Amino acid sequence: MNKKVIPSLPMLLFLSVFLIFQTCTNTGKEASDEETQETVYASDIIPFFEHWNLILGDGSNAGHPINYEHKDFFYTAKDDQGDWIVYKAPNSGDTHGTSNNTRTELAQSKKWTPLMDAKLTATLKVMNVSATGDARVAASYSVVVGQIHSADGHENEPLKIFYKKFPDHAKGSVFWHYEINTAGDDNSGRWDFSTAVWGDDFSAVGTEENTYPEEPEDGIALGEEFSYEIEVKEGIMYLKFMSEGHETKTFTKNLIQSEYTSMADIPEQTQKLFVPIGQDGVERENAYAEEGLFFKQGAYNQTNGKSPEENPNWCSGAETFGGDIQKQYETGNYAEVWFKRASIFVSDAAVSNQGYFTKND
Repeated sequence: MNKKVIPSLPMLLFLSVFLIFQTCTNTGKEASDEETQETVYASDIIPFFEHWNLILGDGSNAGHPINYEHKDFFYTAKDDQGDWIVYKAPNSGDTHGTSNNTRTELAQSKKWTPLMDAKLTATLKVMNVSATGDARVAASYSVVVGQIHSADGHENEPLKIFYKKFPDHAKGSVFWHYEINTAGDDNSGRWDFSTAVWGDDFSAVGTEENTYPEEPEDGIALGEEFSYEIEVKEGIMYLKFMSEGHETKTFTKNLIQSEYTSMADIPEQTQKLFVPIGQDGVERENAYAEEGLFFKQGAYNQTNGKSPEENPNWCSGAETFGGDIQKQYETGNYAEVWFKRASIFVSDAAVSNQGYFTKND
């Protein structure tokens, strides 16, 4: 007959402590493993950040953002479509360089000329534009999601890709700008020419501060994906815009031979928007041919708290809560853009763009 072995009290205490220790150890390990698995950096989603410096909404330069995040401006998110990189910029923060506007944006660490080959692509969706602004100010309620910028001379911008949506509208517009590379040493006469992709161009504004133009029928909603491709080859910029359910649009622009070398060349759109406020310059004949250019990508918020009296095209008079970033985020006074895919190619002849950052950081 087998005898039943009854553990002694010390043995029972030992076994209890051992089991509790094992449970705590395993639980801690599982929590640690789970935490490690949940940490997804932007550089895990799109592995191209060695090509960029990241400028944040507080005006600082974070350098190459590899295995990097910032809870206020730059981090990752996940939805049923997968992982995304989030760029967030309030209406008011510390700005980079001489800009009126905050940005959380990549700036390419090398520069190239329009005669070199360069290409930038992206698939993205805009999740928020400012809840406040002045509808008569063309820049209100908009964000720039991709750029070509000059590193030299006046540091003007041969390309800015915008998304803009008025508060009462379900759909917004996508359009792109060309800014002239102003002739002479005085850049105060510079102006942009805007071209619609889907919806309206920059010039669609309200008649009063809180009245809005008609909503675009072929616009893009917040949270709706679209893609762009920018390619520069032999002095010509080629643009392509794609979105499911929308017509694919393509454009070209000569970056080394200007269309705007005399007052007679200034387009009607510019005559209405910019000339009345003294921005009536002409462009140098060879446009951007002699300047180093570089790409930018992210969320460059075009809505700010400055008075429209300073500039009725670019100063929105939006709510900023004295620069309180968290209050702006709580009330919808910010721009937020999510990127799912992106790529960059630039010629081996590109050179360091450090001079631009030295001047502007």
